Amino acid sequence: MLGEAAVAAALDDPDRADLPEKVRVTLRMLTKVTKDHRGLTAADLAPVLAAGVSRQAVIEALDVAWAFNVITRLADAFEFEVGPPSSFEVGARMLLDRGYK
Repeated sequence: MLGEAAVAAALDDPDRADLPEKVRVTLRMLTKVTKDHRGLTAADLAPVLAAGVSRQAVIEALDVAWAFNVITRLADAFEFEVGPPSSFEVGARMLLDRGYK
């Protein structure tokens, strides 16, 4: 697992974070999908594929991003309260126990 510091650095600036290139270029693409999905072009996917990320992995990353974007927008619309960090740890353990990686 990456750990809190690595995740915070990746969210803050994926280009400066200590991440594998495949992760870095995928995060760039997902950032554009999240912030400007209508502006996404083949040119945004080219670096991801060139870094060795498979088409299937791109599809899976887009699926996960879509789910999180929908969840975030619904949570904002319903003014959902975010729990303490310990609640995330419990949720993460449950997901890992069920095979989510």
